[in-house]
Amino acid sequence: MANKLSISKLRKTFKHVIAPKDADYDKARTVVAGDIDRRPAVIIKVTNANEAAQVIALAKEAGLALAVRSGGHSVHGVCEGGIVLDLSTMKDLQIDIEQKTAWAESGLTAAEYTSAVAEHGLATGFGDTGSVGLGGITLGGGVGFLVRKHGLTIDNLLAAEIVTADGNILQIDESNHADLFWAIRGGGGNFGVATKFKFQLQDLPQAYGGMLFLPATVETIASFLREADSAPEALSTIANVMTAPPMPFLPEDVVGKPIIMAMMLYAGDSESGEKAMTPFRNLAAPYADMLRPMSYPEMFPPEEGEYHPISVIAVSKTMFLDYVDTSVAETILNHLQKSTGMMAVAQLRVLGGAMARVPADATAYAHRKSKIMANLAALYQDLDEKSVHETWADEFQNAIRQSDKGAYVNFINAVGEKELEAAYPASTLEKLRHAKAKYDPTNLFRMNQNISPSNQ
Repeated sequence: MANKLSISKLRKTFKHVIAPKDADYDKARTVVAGDIDRRPAVIIKVTNANEAAQVIALAKEAGLALAVRSGGHSVHGVCEGGIVLDLSTMKDLQIDIEQKTAWAESGLTAAEYTSAVAEHGLATGFGDTGSVGLGGITLGGGVGFLVRKHGLTIDNLLAAEIVTADGNILQIDESNHADLFWAIRGGGGNFGVATKFKFQLQDLPQAYGGMLFLPATVETIASFLREADSAPEALSTIANVMTAPPMPFLPEDVVGKPIIMAMMLYAGDSESGEKAMTPFRNLAAPYADMLRPMSYPEMFPPEEGEYHPISVIAVSKTMFLDYVDTSVAETILNHLQKSTGMMAVAQLRVLGGAMARVPADATAYAHRKSKIMANLAALYQDLDEKSVHETWADEFQNAIRQSDKGAYVNFINAVGEKELEAAYPASTLEKLRHAKAKYDPTNLFRMNQNISPSNQ
């Protein structure tokens, strides 16, 4: 079908067209995951919603797969032999200081948005990595450093501009196309191309946070999670349990030992923040203490250049846990030691707070009562070892599985019905399928954690 596309004609219609023979093609098709190597027929970087609608029409007319790429990692944002609709040049940001709202185009990254609004002492919570694009993280839910204080990203989403499969450009919110607005808050990119978001801005003129490195023992891991659960809601934490890699701020004799690399942010004044950190500092003598007064954007360090093909591959599993006691902590340490990868990590995020107070059926993200998010990962380089690391990840996940069988859609790598059922409870999934049938009945937007329409 790719021969239906005339690159020369496309270049007369769109300003930014990238074809396989172009010098920047490999860079433009590369996503953050090192094991994805897809070659689209063409990449079209659009500049507005009207151009997005034209690309949608083009994909339908040519009968080609369509992938939508935002401004960042975009694991699902490239397809084999099809068309990539690339939003990365759409970076307009309109800030209303009086109303404390911002209209942001979806090509912006979390770091770009965060830095711009921070100039006014304001913030919207996204994830924990500045290089992610606003589109993907918002549509999946958005779990980050402000989750306990201000909820998920979607809890701060007021409206959006969506281009649907029929080419209509819709302005949606709680009162306009409410079913679609419900669906995009957790349902991913299944329902259209999100070109613009309206976010609520929260006051955050100062913060206290950074990284704290502690020895990882069964006692310190369990105690860290317990303290994180009882901490003020202004404090959100991410505990990475891992083997210490060489780092300039870690003593040489710590390298190779189990550590907790904690990323922590207190959304408030320095005095209160330091007080909130005290229980964690008292768990054990820190290997390195980098907690300090800071501005919120400092939680997102500068990226080292743009994305490029990488040789490191990750196998990962995501899940929710009810608790982490010393027994679970021991199982975590044992499985990390069993990994033969370059690096193995168990990332533990205590949830709750503002996120948990939103009713489960208010948005398509339904895991409001989940206590702890766990991400298990191993990095490796040789694709021939894939099955070994996948077996390790499966065994690790099964060993710590508890009553909560859900999973966060943005961290699920595999695509299938089993994964969908973990991402969405049955009632939520049924409602999403009805929305899909209404707004994308032919399943044009299927390069994602795909929700098939209820009519299929």
